[in-house]
Amino acid sequence: MKGNRKKAVAVLAVLLVIVFGCMFAADSIQRGNGSIDVTEGWIETDVGNLMYKLYTPRSATAQNKAPGVLLLHGYQNDHETCAAYAIELARRGAVVLALDEYGHGATSAGLLNRGYVNHKVTVNYGEDSAEDGTFKTISGQKRYKVLMNFSNLSFFDDHYSTDDDGNRITDSSCGGSYAYALLASMDNVDPARLAVSGHSMGTWSSWSVAADFSGTPIEPRAIVLQCGELFRDSAYDAQNITFNNVLLLQAKYDEFSYFRDYQNMVSDALLRSDLRTEFLGCTADAAAWDTTYGDFADGSARRMELLNTNHRLTTHNTHGLAVALSWFDSSIGLETDLAPTDQVAMTKEVLVLIAMLCAVAALLPVMELLLTTPFFAKAVQPLPSASGALPEGAWWRGAVITMLIAAFTYPFMTQLGHGLLPLPEGVFRMTIGNGFLSWYLLLIVIMVVTSIISYRKRKKQGVSGGWYSMGLGSADAPDTMSWSLLGRCALLVVCMLGFLYGILAVCEAAFMLDFRFIWPFFKTFNLTRLGQFCVYIPIFALFFLLNNSKIMASSRTKATYRPGFAGFMGCWWRNALMMVGGILIIVLLEYIPFFMGIGPGADLLFSPTFGGPFMSLLILFAPQVLVLSVLCTYIYRRTGSVYTGALTAAGLACWIVTGGSSML
Repeated sequence: MKGNRKKAVAVLAVLLVIVFGCMFAADSIQRGNGSIDVTEGWIETDVGNLMYKLYTPRSATAQNKAPGVLLLHGYQNDHETCAAYAIELARRGAVVLALDEYGHGATSAGLLNRGYVNHKVTVNYGEDSAEDGTFKTISGQKRYKVLMNFSNLSFFDDHYSTDDDGNRITDSSCGGSYAYALLASMDNVDPARLAVSGHSMGTWSSWSVAADFSGTPIEPRAIVLQCGELFRDSAYDAQNITFNNVLLLQAKYDEFSYFRDYQNMVSDALLRSDLRTEFLGCTADAAAWDTTYGDFADGSARRMELLNTNHRLTTHNTHGLAVALSWFDSSIGLETDLAPTDQVAMTKEVLVLIAMLCAVAALLPVMELLLTTPFFAKAVQPLPSASGALPEGAWWRGAVITMLIAAFTYPFMTQLGHGLLPLPEGVFRMTIGNGFLSWYLLLIVIMVVTSIISYRKRKKQGVSGGWYSMGLGSADAPDTMSWSLLGRCALLVVCMLGFLYGILAVCEAAFMLDFRFIWPFFKTFNLTRLGQFCVYIPIFALFFLLNNSKIMASSRTKATYRPGFAGFMGCWWRNALMMVGGILIIVLLEYIPFFMGIGPGADLLFSPTFGGPFMSLLILFAPQVLVLSVLCTYIYRRTGSVYTGALTAAGLACWIVTGGSSML
């Protein structure tokens, strides 16, 4: 036992050195090796406090005013998603403010403060009509109306921005206008050299900020849209609202239909549409990608840059970032000799990714140390008899069924929960979280029914130890569910996750960085988000307990019992396939037609209603599940029950959903 303790301490020490070393190096990059001051602050408003992160080059002073840029993130993201733009702009002399918009990150104002109305359009604004059925009245949950009105902006005509029920789009800048006013008032910022940029939801916020300050002495001199939507001049007061020097970064494989003008693909035909040529200010014959039209001096410059990427990766696409840096330089005059292609931001992202993976991996040596104590040692028991292992044929049949059920329920149930499932919205406030909640609830019902059938079948056959063989009972009392074992394992998981939370808290305090890769994963909680974690964790825990019981315990094969690394790998790939296989099926259905030039699979098979956020989340969700499968496999083989692994996975998954993502 002493040998195990020493080995665990050594592994833990190495992992922590890597974690803090990587975070220190990442912090050095965001601070420009001492040339940039990075601070955080709050903006007090009538609707709540808005959190921001400020990057200030030390060259920017009251005597040497610098250009200023406001950065606005997309849906389900936070200010740190803007880090690539923030770091590269600050390296080039700009003061950069990255905001947590309504309902995201640490900002206390919820997404409902954006406002909503009881109608939506299914084409670009200004191209709709009730006669054609493209202007529709909607009903349902408030969150559904908010989500259906993301592209409806508060400066649009009342026909769009108000309804007969007294609702309105109140602030489609999502707090961005408050942040822009703060940035413009800073004594080291030149108010005549301001710009705004956003990604996805942040592009609508960027349009709104620019409209709010149009015609004022501090109006933005440049707008950079990272996957943005265009609209007709007829949608707003185009006589009195102008937009200066607009760059649109167009992802070729954008999963969201409104960012490709509701067409299946981004093509040259899209480029030459009336809407796009109106934006460029040219004829269809003259329209071209990657070409600047108009004049920066009078604000008429326009450009559409086609990027060979998808929606979520646009924020860190090096080509798109280089084009944006050149655009800012031409519009507001960056103070640098650095080439646009001289970029370091992705190095920071990779360092934080390594730190995050090592921090999660540290859960295992922490568990091993805890298991050496008398109390937690009782959480370990032998695996059920190998006589209950499934033959290969039976395992494959079960695996295929498991994957197909997950695949073909994912698009429908996630979207149902996202918008229309009648949940108490004052309690269940996480919008994406509600999508996963809906999917998990259906899968829980399916797993409960199949588990009962399997249990009764075994009982009729006179096979004992049902609960133990399912990973839910103890070796001492195999025919009953072990509540004492569950409680002991739950306390073990609390200690493990508490350790991870402590590492994260230190990193946030010391380096102003959380654990992520491009998008948010693990952030410390404020009280509201901690409350949301407590609301969702029972459902997440029940799902992962049943899921691990099905995959880890009830689907045991001979590989489960093989010792060493080879045994682990032989067991893990089977477990991973069942956990992530359904997601991979949907990935293939979504992206193979897309890459063939036909269009995103969900839009083609089910309609655009089932595309968008949960399809684009697949590139995040699949790697997360693979990491969870590693943890769950190791812990099940180590402890002989599913409790510790399942509750660890549930805690991590629920943490990701509630830590910083969209909240009503």
